[in-house]
Amino acid sequence: MSTSGDSEPIAPDDLESRLRALGEDLAVPPAPPPAGVARAVRARIEDGRDGGRTPRRAAWRPTPRVAAAAVAVLMAVLLGATPQGRAAVVSVLRFAGVEIHVGGAGPLPTGVPSPLPGERRVTLEEARRTARFPVMMPSALGAPADIRVADGGRVVTLLWPGVRLDEFDGTLGVVWRKELGEPWPDQVSAVGGWWIRQPHGVSYMPSGGGTPRQERVAGPTLIWQHHLVGLRLEGPDLEEAVRIARSVK
Repeated sequence: MSTSGDSEPIAPDDLESRLRALGEDLAVPPAPPPAGVARAVRARIEDGRDGGRTPRRAAWRPTPRVAAAAVAVLMAVLLGATPQGRAAVVSVLRFAGVEIHVGGAGPLPTGVPSPLPGERRVTLEEARRTARFPVMMPSALGAPADIRVADGGRVVTLLWPGVRLDEFDGTLGVVWRKELGEPWPDQVSAVGGWWIRQPHGVSYMPSGGGTPRQERVAGPTLIWQHHLVGLRLEGPDLEEAVRIARSVK
């Protein structure tokens, strides 16, 4: 914690506000043109040759640009050092039709999950006729116990006991939005995807736009892309999820 000149303690929030104000007040001049830099360098060289004397090194003073950078670094350190600061920093990962927000996650959603827009039960043949993408099956799981299509064929959901596999077009836009706290998802090179290890809130992004629909709490999930199809597998542990993902055809 920093202190002012009269030794009065400064609260972290107050310190952050003062640093932000300092960063805004610093005037950063534009970089000089190349010709101006060349003239300045030449003048210093000639001064150093005058009389064979070695030019005296001037005391280093930070330029406004360096000072502004130092303030930014200090602010980042302060923000990362406090729970409030860490909660305010959000990183976004977009991959295979899924937008993952890491950091600053609120409480997990509660209540009964609502179905996706226009969700209905179908046969595998009907799902393949309706879907806007090739519907694939994981041979490691056998025939699904339930198949559902939603949002005019934008999403196909395959269900087994304790396992959910959502398939969707992973190239046109964001279909799902996930809100995570720490840690960052793990990259899974075996399938070129990402593994989310912790429970998290998952929302569906309607095809017509508008506010994301908060659906439910999702468990550990593997996200990957097979050709043009985005997939999210929920339920198994990582080892089993990778085995299932490799069997998708």
